[in-house]
Amino acid sequence: MVSTLARFVIAPALALAATVSLASAQQVSAVAQERDWAIFVGQENGGKVCTVVSQPKVVKPDGLNRGDIYFYVTKRPNEGVRFEISVKTGYTYYSGSETEVKVGDSVFKLFTNEDWAFTDNAAEEERLVNAMRAGSSMVVTGKSSRGNTTIDTYSLLGITAALSRAAKECS
Repeated sequence: MVSTLARFVIAPALALAATVSLASAQQVSAVAQERDWAIFVGQENGGKVCTVVSQPKVVKPDGLNRGDIYFYVTKRPNEGVRFEISVKTGYTYYSGSETEVKVGDSVFKLFTNEDWAFTDNAAEEERLVNAMRAGSSMVVTGKSSRGNTTIDTYSLLGITAALSRAAKECS
């Protein structure tokens, strides 16, 4: 139970707090757990921010020295952001590389910046979220600054319920 609490509440809350500007952050709270996805609510720039987050079930290759690994879907209603996709990989990406997210037969390319990867337009975010809702697993492939290719496999169990809860919290 302690490892589940640390995995889905404490560590993601700290990571989420790091993604919210410290100057404007007031509080980040875990509000629910839907299978393999946790839901967090915080404040940023005077508005609510709701995020669903998960960690991979399988991380390859074994034995690489990596930091925390998370996949985020964030809603920022005050900014008109419905789905903001971001991936924290636990390493610095190879300069100029892209990260690939695969759900079923659908493939999405994310641009990289240091140890983060992001989609570059709202239409792709919507398409990725729809694929996640329909899928059972998701594979994120990236290349580190040291030249290592990583393959992280996420469960999508609970993503639909988690996104619904986030939408309710940030309505």
